[in-house]
Amino acid sequence: MVELRHSSSMGNRASSSPMTRDEDTTPLVVDNKADDDDRGRHSRDRDRPFWLHIQAQFPYFAEENRVSPYIGKISLVLLSLILLASLVSIPSIWTRLNTPYLCKKDGIVLQCPRVKESPSLWENPFSATTSWKPCAEHRDGVISDLPSENETTGYIFIHAEGGLNQQRIAICNAVAVAKIMNATLILPVLKQDQIWKDQTKFEDIFDVDHFIDYLKDDVPIVRDIPEWFTDKAELFSSIRRTVKNIPKYASAQFYIDNVLPRIKEKKIMALKPFVDRLGYDNVPTEINRLRCRVNYHALKFLPDIDQMADRLASRMRNRTGSSNPYMALHLRFEKGMVGLSFCDFVGTREEKIQMAEYRKKEWPRRYKNGSHLWQLALQKRKEGRCPLEPGEVAVILRAMGYPKETQIYVASGQVYGGHNRMAPLRNMFPNLVTKEELTTKEELDGFRKHVTSLAALDFLVCLKSDVFVMTHGGNFAKLIIGARRYMGHRQKSIKPDKGLMSKSFGDPYMGWANFVEDVIVTHQTRTGLPEETFPNYDLWENPLTPCMCKA
Repeated sequence: MVELRHSSSMGNRASSSPMTRDEDTTPLVVDNKADDDDRGRHSRDRDRPFWLHIQAQFPYFAEENRVSPYIGKISLVLLSLILLASLVSIPSIWTRLNTPYLCKKDGIVLQCPRVKESPSLWENPFSATTSWKPCAEHRDGVISDLPSENETTGYIFIHAEGGLNQQRIAICNAVAVAKIMNATLILPVLKQDQIWKDQTKFEDIFDVDHFIDYLKDDVPIVRDIPEWFTDKAELFSSIRRTVKNIPKYASAQFYIDNVLPRIKEKKIMALKPFVDRLGYDNVPTEINRLRCRVNYHALKFLPDIDQMADRLASRMRNRTGSSNPYMALHLRFEKGMVGLSFCDFVGTREEKIQMAEYRKKEWPRRYKNGSHLWQLALQKRKEGRCPLEPGEVAVILRAMGYPKETQIYVASGQVYGGHNRMAPLRNMFPNLVTKEELTTKEELDGFRKHVTSLAALDFLVCLKSDVFVMTHGGNFAKLIIGARRYMGHRQKSIKPDKGLMSKSFGDPYMGWANFVEDVIVTHQTRTGLPEETFPNYDLWENPLTPCMCKA
């Protein structure tokens, strides 16, 4: 054992050695006195503190101790604190390492723990839904800042472009613009869809007589271009008969200043394009209320579409042999939607290569050379701008408390990835059906000639459901949510917080209990409850202020 001494005693080290050289005859002899000293030192060593023994074994610490005798004590205290903190942390670390990551995955099957059903699982709390009532049918009479009835006798004509729901919004806006300019509206033409090649006419999907009659006190509407106008080919083809410079979300004043004079001059004008060409907070309140009248009261589907939708809803509510609630799920995960989103999704290397080629072909300007797409995909997912995958939807619904027995109607196109992509959702909720599975081939044959008619069936079955769940934005979802709000806010319309869900799905330490709590707390206010409007709000998703009144 090495003995620690201060620097003042270093000169005595030679005399303390147990073996000394004999000055006369013996090269090396044992010094008995040294033995006694050695035994004494060993006795003293046993009485030293433990940290001094450590210092003795490591001369570096010994040298440091010559400078400050307290450094060793401080080091020991720090070491003890570190050991104590480690002992305290071990249970937490062990728990995290052994916490299941949300749901167990067995091949393509997800297994999530069951969650206790809440009392408001199938409808919003009554107390939160009784403060507002529909009042879009209330008319205020003459609007002071719009032209009087005798100022113009012109006609406007529009093509309603896009799918069924974009066409619906365009029709509502066309009626409103005709009111702003006191013009006569020619029945809108549903423009042929470039994807589905659908040639549905207005009268193939909507009740024309009801539409014209209901709005007769608001706007004059005629079925066709007047006979006295012989140059019908000019509409939409001649620049002299088409207004093309209308900005998006234009104000009422823009139409009065820029479009109305041309209608007075030419008598008939076509407005093109007409997607989102009327604003919300820059038009009179009565104009927004008129748009709601058109949307919720004037535009009615044909009786055969309504009746078929009623049969589908009835079958959904009686699938268990007795009355049961049902959920409608609008699943937006078609190939076109996945491609257009430019988000990254789970898939094989081959699938990712094929999707990259598809995006490059369809959207070359956005694709460029593809080098920026990975960062873009991460950013969009973080911001909640990516469609939810079927498996993600399954996990969210289970966390909300919906059991395996839940009856789910799926409104969707062909899901990208097919059966494998749908498997996690279908295995967790096996009572999942589409309109094709609820009907016979003969029942749907009458609707197949118009793709828009099939979309109308999905729209009505979702509208009539006890709970509606959207998975991505779009006109279909926001029109459904808006209509259910207009009917009194009692029906739940769930709009998942995709930004928060993305963060939770990406957290490797997120346990099931914490995930369930996050989902339930976050979505308490995302179920179609009354919500105050704000500048540039979307009238179709939230008709509260202009179209509803305090009860």
